[in-house]
Amino acid sequence: MRARYVLSRLLQFIGVLLVLSFLIFSLLYLVPGDLVKILVGNRQVTPEVRQAITAQYHLDDPFIVQYVDWLGRALHADFGTSIRSGTPVTQVIGQRLPLTLELTFLAFVIALGVGIPLGLLAARKIDSRVDRAIVGWAVVGISAPGFALGMVLLYVFAVMLGWFPTYGTGGSFLDTLWHLTLPAIALATGTAATIIRITRASVARELTQDYVTFAQSRGLSRRRITGMYMKNAAIPIITSAGLILGSLFGATILVEEAFSLPGLGQLLADSITFKDVPVVQALALLIALVIITVTFVVDLLAAVLDPTQNLGANHSRRIV
Repeated sequence: MRARYVLSRLLQFIGVLLVLSFLIFSLLYLVPGDLVKILVGNRQVTPEVRQAITAQYHLDDPFIVQYVDWLGRALHADFGTSIRSGTPVTQVIGQRLPLTLELTFLAFVIALGVGIPLGLLAARKIDSRVDRAIVGWAVVGISAPGFALGMVLLYVFAVMLGWFPTYGTGGSFLDTLWHLTLPAIALATGTAATIIRITRASVARELTQDYVTFAQSRGLSRRRITGMYMKNAAIPIITSAGLILGSLFGATILVEEAFSLPGLGQLLADSITFKDVPVVQALALLIALVIITVTFVVDLLAAVLDPTQNLGANHSRRIV
């Protein structure tokens, strides 16, 4: 049954990726104007150039043939040449990818490190002043746009107090960590707020279950009881955290712009501005691939933690 579940999720993974790749390839035809002029950029379009671009991108072929050819090249990490820089798209992305991965991972660690403990505390102190304060902070965190919060952090902690650099990416590992701290906090605040609310709801629901009352009446230690209900509350937290990790990767655009970080987010914004379609297509496909892959892994992890969900029925969970 578990093999069938994995195969089913794998087929869904491939199907969603194919649909998204088709939509992303269609971006080339959704941009208004002459396709050749778009692909040439600022260069002059002579008859020879038009003929060369048409042959290179197979523009005379039917749409579906062009898509299959593009997808085949994409599977070999060949997205063509950047219109703006004239260098291979994979090379352009490869230069920016490490910084965005570091920023995303740091923001994810901060979000989990803050969100889960505060959510757990709010659930234990539910309807108290502590709970209301945490929930109120979570509402503010969800409502605050990342780029606006980034500008506030930049002004207060970099310009006024001078604790952090105003721009740059740093040299050594610790220097890079120092440079990415404020952008990561700006990126992680809304995510941490979401994790707080999910953790609070999941843990609060488990605390009302009979097995917790039974365990307390048996005199089990608080640490053991916490382990019991956290295990049962972990699935929605892990599922949400995984989805959030994927969305964080795609949410770096505005934060990188606010802090002038040369990552994929800034590259995507610049590529959209200059209509660098090959780069936009590659980045959109990369972001979609990351989100779908994370979702796939999270689903498998959730299935391992709770095998009953594989059966697709409302099985009662064995609590103790």
